[in-house]
Amino acid sequence: MHNKMDTQKRFKTVLPKVNLTFFYPRMHYQDRPVPMDVASTSKPLNLNQIRNFDGFIITGAPIDHLDFKNVTYIEEIRCLLQELNKYKVQQLYFCWGAMVAMNYFYGIEKRILPEKIFGIYSHLIIEPHPLLNGLSQGFIAPHARYAEMDKKQIMQNPRLTINSIDDNGHLFMVSAKDKPEQNFIFSHIEYDRNGLRDEYQREIAAHPDRHYKKPENYSLSTPLFQWQDTQKIFFNNWLKEVESNKLVLNK
Repeated sequence: MHNKMDTQKRFKTVLPKVNLTFFYPRMHYQDRPVPMDVASTSKPLNLNQIRNFDGFIITGAPIDHLDFKNVTYIEEIRCLLQELNKYKVQQLYFCWGAMVAMNYFYGIEKRILPEKIFGIYSHLIIEPHPLLNGLSQGFIAPHARYAEMDKKQIMQNPRLTINSIDDNGHLFMVSAKDKPEQNFIFSHIEYDRNGLRDEYQREIAAHPDRHYKKPENYSLSTPLFQWQDTQKIFFNNWLKEVESNKLVLNK
């Protein structure tokens, strides 16, 4: 994931009836001006507002190759995670967002992969979960990342459950047993049909001298939206979880 404006557009599409607020980390722009397109569509992160949200999504970022300690705004993200945990806001973490949250909350380590997981894959549901309701074995979803969380550490942690993996054994979803408001997704199911193509083209444009893996099971010239049903079902399920969590917190 690279383009902030595309990311916002995608979440507006998958959550069309939701009042969305987009934030950017203040520390990310501490030594440079905030780009106009970011400033016009997003707000600087305000931790005092976190308790007011029904749900919160931390998206991916093209920094999965970096150690967490080398991310310039990591302390701001950790403060955000602390607030989300404190107020039990319904949380959905995608890709790098899932990696940093799982590391912060549970100490799970990130491993750089020998090659990028990139393409469309079928999936196995290992443990049922409300977010997976309505999805069948073999459901389709896209992946695009250079790192994976340590599965052995996850399986050894009694507080975590691996709910779904792709047909190569890569993580799709991990959930927290004692914190149902925390869910970690390693697929970019928010992508539209052109999402993988756009990511591939951005990488080539940024570094034309490098060789980049083409997405598997996906046509760059005539992409098909194979995961459209997965996307619709998943985000509808998440909105139900947001509503259920609100009812619990308001009791």
